[in-house]
Amino acid sequence: MYATFFGLKQAPFSIAPDPHYLFMSERHREALAHLLYGLDGGGGFVLLTGEIGAGKTTVCRCFLEQIPANCNVAYIFNPKLTVTELLQAICDEFHAPVPAGAQTVKDYVDPLNAFLLAQHAAGRNNVLIIDEAQNLSADVLEQLRLLTNLETSERKLLQVVLIGQPELRGMLARPELEQLAQRVIARFHLGALSEPETAQYIRHRLAVAGHTGALPFDAKALRLIHELTRGVPRRINLLCDRALLGGYASGQAQVTPAIVRQAAAEVFDAQHATPVPRRGPAPATVGLAVLAAAVAGAGLTWGLQQQHGGETAAVVATAASATSAPASAVPLAASAASQPAPAASSVAPAPEPLQLADWAPHDGDAWAALAQAWGLPLPDGVDPCTAAAQRGLQCYRTPSGSLSLVRLIDRPVLLTLRRPGQPPALAALVGLDAEQATLMVDGKRRRVALAELARAWRGEFSTFWRVPPGYLGRTDNIGPLRDWLAAQLALTSGPPGASASAASTAATAPPTWAEVTAQVQAFQASQGLQPDGRVGPITLMLINRAAGIAEPRLDNPESTD
Repeated sequence: MYATFFGLKQAPFSIAPDPHYLFMSERHREALAHLLYGLDGGGGFVLLTGEIGAGKTTVCRCFLEQIPANCNVAYIFNPKLTVTELLQAICDEFHAPVPAGAQTVKDYVDPLNAFLLAQHAAGRNNVLIIDEAQNLSADVLEQLRLLTNLETSERKLLQVVLIGQPELRGMLARPELEQLAQRVIARFHLGALSEPETAQYIRHRLAVAGHTGALPFDAKALRLIHELTRGVPRRINLLCDRALLGGYASGQAQVTPAIVRQAAAEVFDAQHATPVPRRGPAPATVGLAVLAAAVAGAGLTWGLQQQHGGETAAVVATAASATSAPASAVPLAASAASQPAPAASSVAPAPEPLQLADWAPHDGDAWAALAQAWGLPLPDGVDPCTAAAQRGLQCYRTPSGSLSLVRLIDRPVLLTLRRPGQPPALAALVGLDAEQATLMVDGKRRRVALAELARAWRGEFSTFWRVPPGYLGRTDNIGPLRDWLAAQLALTSGPPGASASAASTAATAPPTWAEVTAQVQAFQASQGLQPDGRVGPITLMLINRAAGIAEPRLDNPESTD
């Protein structure tokens, strides 16, 4: 209702866990790192707890995206089950064959053990994730402990991840569950967002929804939102959504503290409609420094591992097996303004399903599809990155990306697919929603379930990005790049019509690198990146998008009217 009034393409504060709006605070990243570390723990339990609405589901979804391809995953989201019902659900999730007429615990444990042994022999690991685990009964928890006894002489056969509300920690502290508690190899309690993180979260969701002008919440309103919500993301969504509606109803483009208070009275009960002191986050049992060392030893890294030009995109934690490859070292065009890329491709008929196992991809076709999205001609025999450089574009490659990163940069990419018994092959991804990816196949859009894609894609992708003037992958020619950054960042944060005055000011009084760096840090924080002030390809891609520079975008059927 209010989206058009505030210059938005869609409502930004839905409480549905839309992956397009993924925002990972430092606490969320640390929680994710604990879960990923637990995968290499050799069995036992990994525990993630958090307040209602703190973002446990967000972390869990990121975790599912980052689980290695050699892992089988069973996900139980409704644990109010008896022991037998739980065992049946686990066997169903793992697709473990169970004899007809199975009724007893043994009828399910024996075939489950046989399945886990067979998967271990095939080099595959098995992960059981139980959400809302505070609803597990004591006898079910004891049965889960017994399942972790299934092992070989080398290692445990089953890794169990428990995700639940704070009372889950109290349950595991009971004397009768001491044996289970001793098998918890990693645990983390997800606290609320800090006041600065709350502001970053709000800016991030507005930006994803298409907002480019001045923030509709002033500093006092942002502070009040944090006080009223205590930094809980779901409560922030509820309050901000109602506050924007209130601003729209009263014809005010700037949401004031008075509007926020009225919105709080409408969406919260009387107890929570007034500011209360925020409770500090519970300390993690495993210290961050200790965990960082353990994660490094396990081959895990913090962030998205985009280490180009010193830039680190800390959106999610990923498991990596290789060091990030540098961007292509082809010569760059002097100006980014020439040959503007077309907007997103025109809407096509609904794509047909595609089975990756039946597809014979061709790398040349994938590059041609990516080039077509950019309006880039590819002469025969010419390297695509060389052709791109002649048009002010540069190739960007990473061996360790994620769907979260692809959604963040919001542009067509080439995925490197690795299917059993076949050589690596490229696939042009041109669309992405919560459940499916859209690939270009023989000139047509074909849809693939994300679950199927995850079995063939390990995170390696390539794409093009438009290079700003003076950018050489380092700061050799800082004048043009500094002035360009100042002008583009003014477009992303200033009010409508401010760009001309900003450009004029930059021409007469060039900003210092320190000033530009501070602006870059603020922008990175608003996008969910690590605010290190370093200017690399990911930061520049997002600046291009926020400033309205013409670049192709991913198709997103969910965001269309």
